[in-house]
Amino acid sequence: MTSDSPTQPSSTQMTAIAAPPRLTTLILLSALAVLPINMILPSLPHIAATFQADFALVNLSVAGYSIITALLEVIGGAISDRFGRRQVVLIALSIFIIASVGCVLAPNIGVFLLFRAMQACIAPCYSVALVVIKETSDEGEAASKFGYLAMGWALAPMVGPLCGGSLDELFGWRACFVVLAILGAGAFALSMRELRQTAAPSSRTSGTYLASYRLLLASVRFWAYTLCMACSMGVLYAFLGGAPLVAGDSLGGSSAKLGFYMGLVPAGFILGSYLAGRYASKIPLATILVLARLLTCVGLAVGLILSMLGIPHSLALFGPCMFIGLGNGLTMPAANSGALSVRPDLVGTAAGLAAAMRIAGGALIGSIAGLLLARSATIHTLFALMLVSALLALLAALYLALIERRMIKRVS
Repeated sequence: MTSDSPTQPSSTQMTAIAAPPRLTTLILLSALAVLPINMILPSLPHIAATFQADFALVNLSVAGYSIITALLEVIGGAISDRFGRRQVVLIALSIFIIASVGCVLAPNIGVFLLFRAMQACIAPCYSVALVVIKETSDEGEAASKFGYLAMGWALAPMVGPLCGGSLDELFGWRACFVVLAILGAGAFALSMRELRQTAAPSSRTSGTYLASYRLLLASVRFWAYTLCMACSMGVLYAFLGGAPLVAGDSLGGSSAKLGFYMGLVPAGFILGSYLAGRYASKIPLATILVLARLLTCVGLAVGLILSMLGIPHSLALFGPCMFIGLGNGLTMPAANSGALSVRPDLVGTAAGLAAAMRIAGGALIGSIAGLLLARSATIHTLFALMLVSALLALLAALYLALIERRMIKRVS
């Protein structure tokens, strides 16, 4: 890998969308890309009963969906660089609508799982939404809009199970997929109207997809941005997997209390995303990343100290963890904006690859933390593991700040 400076795009690649789509449309696309992941969670027992299938098999509709989503993020971004953003969005939404209807009409569990897997084709819409913002905004403005986009991206998984559970209770589990199909049709209509012009399709030959990935993976800046995001997500995944394990006794086994306190983290994420939307256009990206990661590290360090002092109150665990969400809410918009600026000629590929690396890296860290917590399920162990991951993200942010300073000196 070599230290690099951003490559200037050609005049064709700099062709911007004459009339940029509304931010609300792009927020809808990003929210719809993640809403189906867990909207059906409350319906899984009823789906299993309908098809007389083993619950573990039905659960593939969630676990398998997430795996396919990560793979399609990589592919979708690269395809959008070659064929344009509009085409990828419209094809993804078309498949998503068909798949949603297929889930409603599925006669058996095999057909249901097939159409459920097809629903994951909506995943690249999130990356494309990022790319469209990047292509129609300067770096500071893009980071600011990414913040508002992240708010929708965070809210969708929060309200998804609630809406899905309500629909299931009132109309049955198939109603969830009917609503998803309607939302997909609405997003399709908006995209047809507003995504009129996109970046011109690339002239590269079909044999250069791997070359595009190699160019990005050879960039130390791209690695730094994605590692910062992956380690930040690792903190979140460690919390999501570890908090129910270590906090059960202190909450008296109450699932309602656990859900309430765990909600402090996504609430912090929404707050951090809002702050990024308000101020990211005025502050250098590297500065935002360093401040965001410092906030998380300080919060987790306080939590570790409180746990080692033996303070039993639930807020001693969950209060400091709100800084996980706050830090991630500030980190993701800034880091995404930076990762997409590394190679302006490969912005779609960068968006998809960064998303996949963020998901995979975070899941790996979360899995390692889960194995260690299985041996020592204590609150201070959880805080120590989260703090290690947060410190790694901080080191990546500090390295980025150093790189950016060197680049400024070279230019001046």
